[in-house]
Amino acid sequence: MTFTSKMRAIWSRTDSMLCVGLDPAPAKFPAALADGPDRIARFCIAIADATAPYACAFKPQIAYFAAERAEDQLEAVCAHIRRA
Repeated sequence: MTFTSKMRAIWSRTDSMLCVGLDPAPAKFPAALADGPDRIARFCIAIADATAPYACAFKPQIAYFAAERAEDQLEAVCAHIRRA
């Protein structure tokens, strides 16, 4: 399946062209997600799960992950989104 055919299928399923940016800024996290070594992944996965029915794509901003030295959490977020 090509990228274009995948996108068309998602557009049809969601009736949306919304792309959700994942730009984690831990200082702004809600209290429930503010602590823990995996807080960035948990925050982004929660956002992805909440918006998945309305979104056709997700765009993690690597600079935010890199600033927190959380590249491994970026991989976890991407893997979660691919499985969904």
